[in-house]
Amino acid sequence: MNGTPRRGPGGFPGTPQTNRRDGAPSPNASTSTPSRPNVRTPLPKVPTATEQSSSGPLIPTNILDAASQRAYLFLFYILLVGWKLYDFYTLAIEEDKSLMSCLKWCFLDMVFIFGVPLLEIPWLEWSNATAFLLFVLHAGLDVMLMFRIGVPLQAWAFSLVAFLWDSELAISERSVKPGPILHNASLILGKQIINILPEGSAILNPEKLSFCLNSTVTHVEIPILINQTEPVEIELLRIDIENNQNETIVIKKGELKSLLKKARKSVRTTDPTSPLLLRHTVKKTGIYLLKKVLDHSKLEVRPRLANVIVANCPSALVKPAGDNRCRNDLSDVTLEVQGIPPLSIKYRLTVNGKPREASEFQSLQPDDFISPLSRHTSQALIRSGRENISWAKSHKITVALNETLTNSGVWTYAVEEVKDALGNFVSYINHDDEERPKPKAVGLQQSFKVHERPNAMLSGCNPQNPLRVPKGHTAPLPVTYGSTGKTAIDSPHTIEYLFTPEADLLMDGYHHPDAQLHTQTVKSVWEKPKILESGLYTLKSVSTDFCKGEVLEPASCLLQNPPMPELSLSKEDIVDKCAGNPIGLRVGLDLIGSPPFYVRYTRQKDHRKFAPEKIQIATLRSTLDLTPTEAGHYTYTFDSISDSVYDERPLRDLALSQSVKPPASARFIEHNRPQQACIDDIAEFDVGLRGEGPWKLEYELVHNGKRKKYSVDIDEPHYTIKTEKLTNGGEYTVSLASITDKSNCKMFLKEEAKVNVRHERPKAYFGHIEGKQNVMALEGKAVELPLRLTGTGPWKLVYENLDTKELLQTNVMRANDNLAIKIEGTYHLVSVHDSVCPGFIDKKASQFSVGWVPRPKLSIPTSASMIFEGGNFIKEAVCEGDEDSFDVTLTGNAPYEVKYEWFMKDTRSGKRMEKSDKHLRAPGGSTSIRVETAKAGTYEYKFSEVADSKYDHSKRHFSPIIVQQTVNLRPSARFNTPGKTYSYCSRESDGEEVIPMTFEGVPPFYLEVEIKHSGTPKPEISIHKNIPSTKFDLKIEHRKLHLGHSAISIRKIRDARGCTLKPPPGSPRVLISVHDAPTATPLEDRTDFCVGERLSFALGGQVPFTIYYTFEKQERKASNAGTTFRRLAELPGTFTITGLRDSASECLASLNLVKEIHPIPSVRLSGGQVSEVDIHEGGGTNLDFTFTGTPPFEFTYTRSTNAVRGKKSKVLEIRTEISHEHHLSIPVQEEGTYEVISIKDRWCSFARQIEGVEVKAGQKLLTY
Repeated sequence: MNGTPRRGPGGFPGTPQTNRRDGAPSPNASTSTPSRPNVRTPLPKVPTATEQSSSGPLIPTNILDAASQRAYLFLFYILLVGWKLYDFYTLAIEEDKSLMSCLKWCFLDMVFIFGVPLLEIPWLEWSNATAFLLFVLHAGLDVMLMFRIGVPLQAWAFSLVAFLWDSELAISERSVKPGPILHNASLILGKQIINILPEGSAILNPEKLSFCLNSTVTHVEIPILINQTEPVEIELLRIDIENNQNETIVIKKGELKSLLKKARKSVRTTDPTSPLLLRHTVKKTGIYLLKKVLDHSKLEVRPRLANVIVANCPSALVKPAGDNRCRNDLSDVTLEVQGIPPLSIKYRLTVNGKPREASEFQSLQPDDFISPLSRHTSQALIRSGRENISWAKSHKITVALNETLTNSGVWTYAVEEVKDALGNFVSYINHDDEERPKPKAVGLQQSFKVHERPNAMLSGCNPQNPLRVPKGHTAPLPVTYGSTGKTAIDSPHTIEYLFTPEADLLMDGYHHPDAQLHTQTVKSVWEKPKILESGLYTLKSVSTDFCKGEVLEPASCLLQNPPMPELSLSKEDIVDKCAGNPIGLRVGLDLIGSPPFYVRYTRQKDHRKFAPEKIQIATLRSTLDLTPTEAGHYTYTFDSISDSVYDERPLRDLALSQSVKPPASARFIEHNRPQQACIDDIAEFDVGLRGEGPWKLEYELVHNGKRKKYSVDIDEPHYTIKTEKLTNGGEYTVSLASITDKSNCKMFLKEEAKVNVRHERPKAYFGHIEGKQNVMALEGKAVELPLRLTGTGPWKLVYENLDTKELLQTNVMRANDNLAIKIEGTYHLVSVHDSVCPGFIDKKASQFSVGWVPRPKLSIPTSASMIFEGGNFIKEAVCEGDEDSFDVTLTGNAPYEVKYEWFMKDTRSGKRMEKSDKHLRAPGGSTSIRVETAKAGTYEYKFSEVADSKYDHSKRHFSPIIVQQTVNLRPSARFNTPGKTYSYCSRESDGEEVIPMTFEGVPPFYLEVEIKHSGTPKPEISIHKNIPSTKFDLKIEHRKLHLGHSAISIRKIRDARGCTLKPPPGSPRVLISVHDAPTATPLEDRTDFCVGERLSFALGGQVPFTIYYTFEKQERKASNAGTTFRRLAELPGTFTITGLRDSASECLASLNLVKEIHPIPSVRLSGGQVSEVDIHEGGGTNLDFTFTGTPPFEFTYTRSTNAVRGKKSKVLEIRTEISHEHHLSIPVQEEGTYEVISIKDRWCSFARQIEGVEVKAGQKLLTY
């Protein structure tokens, strides 16, 4: 019965629990050795079910569970009561008294009451004292019934009602029973039973390890710890996980000798009493229990309840789902996990060789599956082998991974770890670890390549700029490929495009409804689709081998086939009028095609062909003069023609012929202008000759009226005339007199050429402007600097800007020309050269200075009210209707003309509401601009043009200046409910009624209200500053309130921008009414209470009352019909009465009555569970106490004899200890049952009696 929980006063018994601790190795010890590759650390301990007592109920629970036994016993009791009432009814009808009936029922009740504990049914194992009390009650009832003694039913009914409905209001405003609060047995929990170990013991899997098997690990060694015994036979019970079938495994003496030998060798000790760890090899999965152990003396060693679960190792794989994806697709990867749920899996994503942080899924289990391992350990779930173990079966679970593929490249999902509910752990990344099962690396990762998506567009062609292609020729469709990456995808592309022939295009130039859809694949991005027919081509789609892309604009191209070029000729002879001989042909050319045209023809003289000649013709009609310079028979053959579209194509049967005899002639080559020469130079003149040679040329040299004749015979068609040295200055003339050719036909000539011989060297210098060689000019206008030159033009003049060090050169055509200057600076003449000879610079007049007249400027002076920020000037904000202005400073040449505009933006909508253009004429350098403040908003003044008496406005030299100013709306205030009457208390309180107001403007606000008391002529002013928001609850100072009625109106309102509004008289107002306030007084002066105590307060005022209080920061409200307010403290926390209102008015009195409620301390021995610890004689263990409450803790615990069937447990000793911490460990070495009977902290205490425990004389329990 030591495992049977007791029902404490006011509570139900706890669930039977146990936490057995023995001398086995600690679970925190090393959990793996080289000989056990699959041993993992045990699962964390969770609360486990109570281990049943070795005695158990008289009727085994495997035949009839405890709950059913209690139900049948209760039914039997009801039958007895019915039989008893039947006997009572019979006696009442016969009006008789029966002593035998009374004795019969007293005997039956005694047998029932004292016989129930012998069945050892949990919760019905009452003590002898309890049985005696129950018998006395039943015997008294039997006497009353059988002897028809009046039964006090009314008194009993009242008692029953008081027991069932004995409740009162707690702080939470709900009815609670004080009994469970005052007698909460859960405050003291836990019991530690210490047993001195018998001669020997055996335990299976002492460290509560888990094992698993797979294709790599085919067997495991399960540990069996024996202590002070040498077994000769061990029976193991194996439960098959799949079919729940049991199998008994017997380890015989021979095998045990081998196991013992290995165990002694591993510990290396000769002490026969030392514990030994036997390792039995199993090759099947299942649940193994230690069923029976026999030692060498044929005595059965008591095995401890423990088990070993050998399961299939958890596994995981990545399901294959294709090797290619597109960028921005979903990954669509599935993980498959198999094992005992709930499972956990860790996987890692690697993108382009760069691993990312590992991801983990936990608590993986089927949808309709709830694992008991989340609440209990496997040790608590399996004890006798008859339990349902379907939870230990392996399940297969799939996990879908879908994430956006944002990067291209190789993505790899790889499984790293998998773990099942038992703690079996498989790692796929460290196969060198001999302590873990080695999985086969199949399907552990899935790699796929993420490809970029392609895009395409047309370049260099659209319907407005068509593609002109010769008829019958193909042309590449100008497709440009790209991708979502940085470069185009180097792979085949498939494009789809629509084609409509040019004749079928709609009137608006779009495709015909019956347009053809073509599909073509190109091998690389450099390959273009070939198109032939004229019409409209439009790209519709583009894709690669893996991904579909996007078509960008422009996507349409118009292909046209212009007509082929053609040529037709007409001719006319060119005849010499003097001799009458033909001297050439004039050919007319008529063309068809696309200009410009290129015509190639071949000229042939007699039998000699010349190189082909090519002419360009820009129009559809032209003429060509063919005039050879030499006599002979000429044939002109037109060979080919081409235009801007068609390449060169041959011409057939287009030839012209003519015999040409040109007359004799001579002319100067390049004699359009007279030559210039210096003194003593030689002049040369090139002469070209025509006709049939040889020739005789006669010419003359004329100077100063003197003529000198020359004659020369010439064989070549080109001759150079060289004069003698020209020793005199002046003009020389060389004239051609006559020429005679082979036919002795003398032709007189009129050709002449001149040469001017200079008398002196040229000179250059600057002239004056208004007598000075410096000038101030308007910027941007060219300044003409006067130049003075001697010599013959044109002159090449070199000059320098000394300020910029820039060397310039110009050609001057006139001797008194001007030098145009556009950049200010000092200009210096460097050198001069006229058309013939170099010259010199006059040093006295070689420099000229040029400066600019300053342009007008507009600026805004900055000050405290005008700042420059963000590229604009910001004027200090003003209020609506206030007068304001700002200054403008002007520099330049007065008077000034300024153009500006202003516009206003609405502060709420941001839209321009008003706009106006302004012109300003300022006689001086400073002026003032009056700003607009009639309406609230944001005003912007933009100065766009400025001019003065010298300069007009120039956009290049003046950037607009913007001045911004905000005109703030005046604030406003109003009562939310004008005309309403508000109630106030004469004493200030937190819950008073407030007057809600609404402001418009920018907080914080400044408010003045006027309070007009009834019967008082002069009002009071209440000022409220720094109101932080537009919603305000107006509270009037109590010193300004008078009993009775008063009127409140708004006197003035001002916001954070300094704008003020005074409402006109007669504005809406509100009324207030002032009343006296109720009071509350605590009936106890102390402020600290314990859970279960009552808080009482005396209330003053008119009943009923409404009490406002907070408990643990939660506001509550209670109604009280009397003058005493009482509540039961059911929970710890801070209780504060914050307000009180009575029925006389709505006046809420603000209170601050604080009471601190402390929790009743609690203590847990052995974690609040019933635990058994087996120690050796002379050994020891610790009692672990855990406290809750406020230190220091004073507690009393007892040591009693261990419970034995049929024998009462006696208290052996009582001890009292004090702990200043929340945890305390006390070492003990004596056998017994240790229990705590009382606990006390700084504030509260709790004590309980232990049923069935006798206290020795002289020992007393602690009382508080």
